[in-house]
Amino acid sequence: MEQNQKPYQTIAWTATAILILAAILASFVPELEYHHWAFISANSLWVVVGILWREQTLIVLNAGLTIIYILGLIL
Repeated sequence: MEQNQKPYQTIAWTATAILILAAILASFVPELEYHHWAFISANSLWVVVGILWREQTLIVLNAGLTIIYILGLIL
């Protein structure tokens, strides 16, 4: 691991890629509604990254967003 690189960086980049994909889906093909699942997946991965990195702000922000997306699906 390089000096300036945090551990589990691959998970963080994967979560970011899924988040970008979710935004693209939501913008260009919202009728498919796959973006909801992509947002839930990406933010859940960011919660995992927050736990692994011991970053409370990542955990709180992304757990909150995940709950909002889940509520949006069921309501």
